[in-house]
Amino acid sequence: MALALVTGGCGFIGRHLVETLRARGNDVRVLDTAPPAGETAGVDWRRGSILDVSDLASAMQGVNCVYHLAGIAHLWIRERHAFDHINRQGAEMLVRAAKAEGVRRVVHCSTESILLPRRRKGGLIDESEPPALADMAGPYTRSKYLGEQVALAAARNGMDVVVVNPTIPIGSGDRNMTPPAEMLALFLSGGSPFFLDCVLNLVDVRELAEGIALAGERGRSGERYILGGENVALRELLPELERLSGRRMPKRAVPALLALAAGSISGFIADRITGTPPVATREGVALALRSAPFDSGKAQRELGYAASPIGRALTEAVEEFKRRQA
Repeated sequence: MALALVTGGCGFIGRHLVETLRARGNDVRVLDTAPPAGETAGVDWRRGSILDVSDLASAMQGVNCVYHLAGIAHLWIRERHAFDHINRQGAEMLVRAAKAEGVRRVVHCSTESILLPRRRKGGLIDESEPPALADMAGPYTRSKYLGEQVALAAARNGMDVVVVNPTIPIGSGDRNMTPPAEMLALFLSGGSPFFLDCVLNLVDVRELAEGIALAGERGRSGERYILGGENVALRELLPELERLSGRRMPKRAVPALLALAAGSISGFIADRITGTPPVATREGVALALRSAPFDSGKAQRELGYAASPIGRALTEAVEEFKRRQA
């Protein structure tokens, strides 16, 4: 069997990808700074960092394909330089190590947020218009954009590298509370009397994992694939959350300028006073204001990717939140 390495395999998407790869007949090795939630038969867990040359070299020995998911997925951290250090420099170190160890293929996991234009032109967002660094909304998106550029440059220089851009993963098992889980928790706990009117593309994390595995098997080197699911306006999602949870959801949308101001103030307080993640950041608000529906047609045509309506995964996420609160 082929040996696949998953960096960040202890994360939300990573754990589902590990299960998917195993189900598809792969031997799997994981490199992560975090310990696994539990032992999985057939998985070689390695505690290590993508910023450590020896950890990377050891983890890549005998590997056929690397799925690079490790990185900072949150929109706020107190040490801003860590975004670039991990998301960009980590990608550079991983690509160099993969080339040195003769890895056949690298699948680089980026994000849909770097594809959101500063000025919306209407219609669905697909892979046809490449983003620009000047369009990035803040330090998180800049670091993810630059990490993706590292991967695409490696492909132009002859390496076999495929890029995937997941949208917003939903489902059970998000123990690290990624931004989608934090958003659900905020509304389900009654933490916000208002909402910011925006469009979300939600995807079942299990189907997303299938899409990433398919990119490793069928993707074209140097290409980007959006792996999304269902486009839904937040004003339409909230009544569904109310129905599933039995908890009252906010009914009033907050004005854009007020939301930006609140994000700036929350970020300032988190940076200078509390040192804890804010409810919202200016970058997060800016991305919400840019929001637009996504098109995964390219992944469907070229990879055989398929995504179903989000209802089942959303129900599971809500039920898990209620169990945690019990």
